[in-house]
Amino acid sequence: MKRSDLAVEHQPANIRQRLSRVNNRTSVSDAVLGAIDGCVTTFAIVSGAVGAGLPGSVALTLGIANLLADGFSMAVSNFEAVKAEQDFHAKVRQTEQSHIDLVPDGEREEIRQIFARKGFSGATLEQIVETITDNPQLWIETMLREEHGLAENTGSPIRSALTTFSSFLLAGMFPLLPFLWVLSQQQQFLASALFAGSVFFGIGMAKSLVINKPILRAGISTLVTGGSAAGLAYLTGYLLREVFALT
Repeated sequence: MKRSDLAVEHQPANIRQRLSRVNNRTSVSDAVLGAIDGCVTTFAIVSGAVGAGLPGSVALTLGIANLLADGFSMAVSNFEAVKAEQDFHAKVRQTEQSHIDLVPDGEREEIRQIFARKGFSGATLEQIVETITDNPQLWIETMLREEHGLAENTGSPIRSALTTFSSFLLAGMFPLLPFLWVLSQQQQFLASALFAGSVFFGIGMAKSLVINKPILRAGISTLVTGGSAAGLAYLTGYLLREVFALT
């Protein structure tokens, strides 16, 4: 980013607006995780079925079944994980509140030592301690962040689950689309591979915009990761077909 752009971004009004925005990194990570897992899951099913010599209709049926079941399972797991994190935050918050009520001097000393370790001392340190401890909400939030290392925003369990599920379904359906077309199985699998590769590369490019990494490198990295999983599934299906003479 150019220095002039940074200067505009760091004007007081823009800083205030940026800091007031809700942190959306959780939603981004949920979407990326769901999309990658959805595409890997369905294309791995397709690759395994084709490698085993199964008909395209079987690959489609298994792919749809796994797309819905795995997507729902992943969404529920994400919901429970975020909910558990929220419950833990609430428990620690309650504990800190009780400590402030029962031993306020001890909790005030914790604040003093926390900021003393950051290099503050003398009247400046005492002013920081007084400012924080005069505001009960700020006091608790400071203890959560500084003593326990807990972020203020844990995200919404329902939003995390819905984001994961929708991105899982959206990305996961692309490798299955060619099996709805009247093509040879070889053509269906080739089209599925092209769709899956495009999705992997697209996810990587989208992710690069968030993590501020080169678009091409991020796209190729995600493509290699997804392609490796699919290749392993194809090889497994092929070996099982040869060992057990499935066809």
